[in-house]
Amino acid sequence: MLNALLFDLDGTLTDTDALHLLALQQLLLEEDGRTFTQEEFEAHVSGQANANMCRYLFPERSVAEHEAFAERKEVRFRQLSPQLMPMPGLLRLLDFAQEHGIGVCVVTNAPRANAEHMLEVLGLRQRFQTVLVAEELPGAKPDPLPYLSGLECLQATADQALAFEDSVPGLTAAVKAGICTFGLATSQRPQTLLDAGAHRVINDFDDPQLWAEIRRRLDLP
Repeated sequence: MLNALLFDLDGTLTDTDALHLLALQQLLLEEDGRTFTQEEFEAHVSGQANANMCRYLFPERSVAEHEAFAERKEVRFRQLSPQLMPMPGLLRLLDFAQEHGIGVCVVTNAPRANAEHMLEVLGLRQRFQTVLVAEELPGAKPDPLPYLSGLECLQATADQALAFEDSVPGLTAAVKAGICTFGLATSQRPQTLLDAGAHRVINDFDDPQLWAEIRRRLDLP
C-alpha cells in the first residue's frame, strides 16, 4: 500500500543549500569578518533547525541573539531565492499522487516564513495543504515527531508511506518514524545518506528506483 508521501523542503523539493550557505557566508563576513566553508556547512548546518545552527555558530550568545541572527539569515536567504525551481520529476510525482489519491505533505525544519516563500516561488503552495514546520512542534528533526505528526495529518501509518530527505537530521527523523525514506543526493554524499538510513539514494524524482518502488507498492505493471 502507498497512501502518503512526506517531503522535506530545502534540498528536496528544490536545491537550496547553495543559497543558505551564501546567506550565511555573507552575514558572518559582514558581522564578524568570519569565513565559513561549505564543509563546515555540510557538517554542522545542513538540515538543522535554526536553534541548533546558532548554538553551533555562537555558543556564547543568548537565545534572543540567536533568534535575531536566524531571522537576519532567513531574510537574506529569501532575498537570494527568487528563481528557485522544483526538483526534476517532482511535478510528475505530485500529479501521480493526486491521480491515485495519495496524500502529500511537507515536513520541514525551515521557519514558516521560509516554507511559505519557497512554496510560493515554486508554484507549489496549492499542492500541499499540509505544511508541518518543526519549530511549531515540541521537537524538530532529528526527532521523529515532525514525521509522526505528518503521518497523523495524512491519516497514514509508516508502512503506508514514503519520505524524501536530503540531510542526515531529516533522514534520522524519518527513519526513526519507521518510514521507508529515499535520500536525495543534493546536499550530502550518497554514502552519507545510506549510512543515515536511506532506503535508496536518488538524484531526483525521475529516478527509476523510486518509480519501481511506487509501482511495487501499488501493484502496478
